[in-house]
Amino acid sequence: MIDDLGLAPMTDAERRDLLEVLEERHGHASTMVTSQLPVEHWHEQIGDPTIADAILDRLINNAHKINLSMKGDSLKKICRLDLKDRL
Repeated sequence: MIDDLGLAPMTDAERRDLLEVLEERHGHASTMVTSQLPVEHWHEQIGDPTIADAILDRLINNAHKINLSMKGDSLKKICRLDLKDRL
């Protein structure tokens, strides 16, 4: 599970580590990725175009994309308010 991909720009070491992990899993295991950044912006956010191509090739091909959107207050905020009322 890769949570919040693209939250911050990646360093060269992070790009290479991610590519290595995805390379090992590619064709052998599923990888779930969450991101607040639209897929169209991942390449730019990853940085190095050559490594970004390789990473996205392994992530996007044969992927199932599920878009979740939330309107209104975040669930964390709602739960925090509910917890405050109980204390």
